Amino acid sequence: MTLAEFEILCSEEVRRAVDENIARDPVSIALDKRIEHASLVATQVKRLQRAKSKLPSYYAVRAILPPRAYEQSSSELCAAENNLSGTSALDLTCGLGVDTLALSRKFSRVVSCERDEVLASITRYNLRLLGVEHVTIENCSAEEYLEKTTDHFDWIFVDPDRRGEKGEKLVLLEECSPDVVALFPRIMEVADRLCIKSSPLFDTAEAERKFGNCSVEVLSLAGECKQVNIYVDGGAPTLSAAAVGMGCFEVDRSKADSYSFADAPVELSEYQYLTIPDVALVHSRLVAAAFAGKADVWSNNGVALSREYPENVLGRIFKIDEIFDFGSKELKRALKGKKIEIFRRDFPNSNSEICRKFSVKEGAAERWCFTRICGKLLAIKLVPHQR
Repeated sequence: MTLAEFEILCSEEVRRAVDENIARDPVSIALDKRIEHASLVATQVKRLQRAKSKLPSYYAVRAILPPRAYEQSSSELCAAENNLSGTSALDLTCGLGVDTLALSRKFSRVVSCERDEVLASITRYNLRLLGVEHVTIENCSAEEYLEKTTDHFDWIFVDPDRRGEKGEKLVLLEECSPDVVALFPRIMEVADRLCIKSSPLFDTAEAERKFGNCSVEVLSLAGECKQVNIYVDGGAPTLSAAAVGMGCFEVDRSKADSYSFADAPVELSEYQYLTIPDVALVHSRLVAAAFAGKADVWSNNGVALSREYPENVLGRIFKIDEIFDFGSKELKRALKGKKIEIFRRDFPNSNSEICRKFSVKEGAAERWCFTRICGKLLAIKLVPHQR
């Protein structure tokens, strides 16, 4: 977005047009000759409509949403989950300001760095619309600010840009901007504690090798892994999985690998419940630890089976109707002509292969989980469990 476009979007006339047309089809807005700057209004309406669930506060005040900054921003729900609090915070990677907004609700003073002049102006404008007055946006890079500042902060937050020059996704922190690994010594001079938001593909084991004594949290939202947070705060190192709206499971990092998987299943007919572990548990490799004493699990990518309802676990819990061997005639008869919703965990066949093999179609009439336990392929008919 250019400075000229930003200034147009700030005008009272265009803001009124955006608000009056917020529910319309953006294409029809763009073709409406009665609307001044119709193309800009249409584009802004389109982004706001998409942002309604991801950035509800921004949608409510009709904030200005530049395309790239919006695509790369956190959701408000994820941003609110950071385990930070104190008096002062420094956000080295402001962007659209979603994480800065979350910090402003936990700290009395926030400084945020944005190197793009137009985006810095947009974020200042949006924060004013949101009623935030105790945030200072510095138009400079993280490197520049760290070099010049004499201030000290309780926390520094950084969400490095994970897009390369050609738009490719970057995973290694050293390749992202800013290079938080290279800046780490200076960061710890400027702040007491550091939180790094990294890619959902980030290997949790890498954190200790790069930052020493630190805690790692894998965060998911609606069954999708969204980010891996690294906390360098001087506390006991932990490894945790957090699912927004569901809860968190945490262990001492030194004990995370001490939990073992089950050797073999008991009589399958004894199992009454199946749990599909949340993706945060899977990515953090905490499935065995999370279900210890609550359910039997055989692999980090598989399912958990239990006789009793597993309380306080991160995952989708179903009542088991019946369990079949994948190659049995009984399964073929049970599936014949059915429309089924398919869940697969640690299973070699794709959904399409399952459908072809049993002449079924995907739908929501019945729910089935296809999984592998101790090398044995199973099909488990599920009944959604209401607690």
